[in-house]
Amino acid sequence: MCLAIPSKVIELKENNMAVVDTLGVKREASLDLLDEKADIGDWVLLHIGYAMSKIDEESARESLKLYEQILESMREEDEEILNANG
Repeated sequence: MCLAIPSKVIELKENNMAVVDTLGVKREASLDLLDEKADIGDWVLLHIGYAMSKIDEESARESLKLYEQILESMREEDEEILNANG
């Protein structure tokens, strides 16, 4: 199973690279695997440094909300384990 996370293109660079924002973290990503051109402001699904596909903003925000809920649940579970062992 692969996990791709919605990321917003915030800067276009040379050699088909871009800077994307993923939950507030900025990183470079390759646009080589996209079927269509990406522009600043577009949302892409990012997997291991590659933009895999473009998605609409609504889908991106829904996915990010779910992803953040999963992360919060994991943090709560970790805290429960630490408290039980502490």
